[in-house]
Amino acid sequence: MFRQFLSSVAVATLALGAPAMAQDAPSRDSVMAMVGETEITLGHILALRASLPEQYNQLPPEVLFRGVLDQLVQQSLLMQALEGTLSPLAQLRLDNERRAILAAEVVTRVAGEAVTDAALQAAYDAEFAGDEEEIEYRAAHILVETEEEAARLAAEIEGGANFAALAQEHSIGPSGPSGGELGWFSEGMMVQEFFDAASALKVGAVSGPVQTQFGWHVIKLEETRIKERPTLDEVRPELTETLQRQALEAYLATLESATTVERAAGDAADPELINRLDLLED
Repeated sequence: MFRQFLSSVAVATLALGAPAMAQDAPSRDSVMAMVGETEITLGHILALRASLPEQYNQLPPEVLFRGVLDQLVQQSLLMQALEGTLSPLAQLRLDNERRAILAAEVVTRVAGEAVTDAALQAAYDAEFAGDEEEIEYRAAHILVETEEEAARLAAEIEGGANFAALAQEHSIGPSGPSGGELGWFSEGMMVQEFFDAASALKVGAVSGPVQTQFGWHVIKLEETRIKERPTLDEVRPELTETLQRQALEAYLATLESATTVERAAGDAADPELINRLDLLED
């Protein structure tokens, strides 16, 4: 529908019609058009602009500005032409739209008040400051089907054979072509039997056969390191989202406990009613 408004020239003469409208420094209250007695301000234009899909960012400003203004002008003309009362469906939609906008305003305020530097620091300290240092491991492995084959490969490695070359030749795991390299991992990222065996090794050591649900492994521990805690800035988005969600949940709980809320039950709340769109018809 908006594209139709972009191409419409039916009310182009109303857009920016009076030079006096553009004389003052622009503000959201600056009047961009008058449709009868109805003002269309820069704020109205910007509010509609902010709700448009991202693809409209590609339009030149003069096209986008005129298109948005034309849409608001045409909507004003049509609104003024309405005679009689709203249809039940239109009134219900208007009720829902008003409810959603006002609710969003409260959500914005509650969420904004929840996120302060002190709250972010406290949330960061609660989640990370007390954590014990976590060790990460970098290992390689050779995965085969039988214990006998794993034992034979472990013996060859102990005798001086190249671990990576044997992995490339014998491993049936996806890391075989890369010499069995698994990269860095910590507890919980590997099956427990594998992790227990790998973490028990000294750096550079090779395990005997280790069985997991995937088969038999020969594991080489390449190196270890202490996992660095993220900085506050690195986790700021996640902590911000958590604080906002918790604040909103708490605020809603407070509102609901102080308000009588009665929901229909039984036959009156039959879930199948959600599909009775025919009830919206006049």
